[in-house]
Amino acid sequence: MAAFSDLKGKTIISITGATVGNDRITFATAEGKSYLMYHSQDCCEGVQIEDIAGDVNDLIGSPVLQADEESNSDPIEGVEAGDESFTWTFYRIATAKGLVVLRWLGTSNGYYSESVDFEEET
Repeated sequence: MAAFSDLKGKTIISITGATVGNDRITFATAEGKSYLMYHSQDCCEGVQIEDIAGDVNDLIGSPVLQADEESNSDPIEGVEAGDESFTWTFYRIATAKGLVVLRWLGTSNGYYSESVDFEEET
């Protein structure tokens, strides 16, 4: 399993799946590595991209300067989280061209995972 911070210092050459409502994003790097951000869905849960702030094209072709992850379960005004349990996970990725924040929302009945997985594809 890789850490999201592993993107720091790498140059992203393509991003696929970075669309609100998706449950997986792939980052390909100039270093020949590919990383998958996803959630393996189970019975009573859902994890997907809820919002993207910034232009993902700003992440392509320039070294990643910041790759941070932060999670919480605080309500966001005006956004209905539903279900009994929820987790917001924010991913901040920045290059010299700009900053992008990927906001994922995980919901469940409280007994299932609401987290996002990040791993290097082989």
